[in-house]
Amino acid sequence: MTHDAAVSKAREIASRVLAPSAGQNDKSGRFSTEAVESLGESGLLALMLPADFGGSGLGPRAFAVVTATLAEADASVAMVYLMHILGTATISAARPSAAQSLVPILKEIGAGRHLSTLAFSEAGSRSHFWAPISRAHRNGNGVHVSAKKSWVTSAGHAQSYVVSALAPEGAGPTDSTLYFLAADTRGLSVAGPWDGLGLRANASAPLALDDCPVPSNFQLTDDGAGFPAMLNVVLPLFCLGAAAVALGLCRAAVAGTTTHLKNAKFEHLGLSLGESLPTLRAQLAAMQIDSDGLSARIDDLVDHLEKPRETTMLRVLETKAAAGDVAIGVTSAAMRACGGAAFSKHLSIERLFRDAHAGAVMAPTGDVLREFIGKSLLGMPLF
Repeated sequence: MTHDAAVSKAREIASRVLAPSAGQNDKSGRFSTEAVESLGESGLLALMLPADFGGSGLGPRAFAVVTATLAEADASVAMVYLMHILGTATISAARPSAAQSLVPILKEIGAGRHLSTLAFSEAGSRSHFWAPISRAHRNGNGVHVSAKKSWVTSAGHAQSYVVSALAPEGAGPTDSTLYFLAADTRGLSVAGPWDGLGLRANASAPLALDDCPVPSNFQLTDDGAGFPAMLNVVLPLFCLGAAAVALGLCRAAVAGTTTHLKNAKFEHLGLSLGESLPTLRAQLAAMQIDSDGLSARIDDLVDHLEKPRETTMLRVLETKAAAGDVAIGVTSAAMRACGGAAFSKHLSIERLFRDAHAGAVMAPTGDVLREFIGKSLLGMPLF
């Protein structure tokens, strides 16, 4: 599948599957299984998977465009897609001793029949997702893991979870290991409902692991090597994907506001809102400028990921931090520009507004990212 074909398929799914049901799924907090099925049938679940496993082998540029396209129709589905791509990338990067055992899983992903996700965050370490409180315990040829994971996207719907835990002999908070757990692993269960303010349809529920057995061939990293995998495999793609989701929200807000300003009228004047009020035109223009600025920033990050250099990690951190601010700013401006029609939920603008706020608090949060950026500029260690 080429880049253009992937984008075309994303647009078709966004129009046919996502857009018609996004509002109702948000209202009821319903996970869109039909969206996942469509993504699987289209080959998009295997977008970045190597061709050896049935994937398209495309890179971060296609991933960013596809994710933004999905988010423009439904940010919840886009987040499900993002977390699946991250799970798949982590499984694909497994240590050599686990690689052979994971081939059937990767081929199922390549065939569009397997949804994966990450289970990193824990209440005890909150937005510091890289520092799990749980610890794996050795048990014969493998380990047992007990943990209370929070904010697990696609919880109860994914076929597998990439789980973090402190290594059995780990001495510090970054001495973690990553494990592959199938959804039917003994002791694994969804630990509660998901009823969030935004991204309500992505099933980001807590996950409980009660003495879950993990054989050694499902240990994705060497002992204590989970943190480097989080930093080098997961974080760049997550920040890129989160920024792409924010861009999709911004574009949807601009489009929704434009339509409203064209169609809503002062009947006694015979003019639309956009024709009547230059202040609203100025707000719309500012929204477009900020959205295009975020698009340029994402393109810059893609360029850095394709051709890594000294400033690449700085761009990774900056892009998610900036994207959260831009998405909140643009959707907030849309709420003001559309007035009562937005606040009374006659438009989809308020859903975009809530989704933008939800994306901004996903770890690492904007505040944490700015702390990292400041430390980096001052030559201080980040951890």
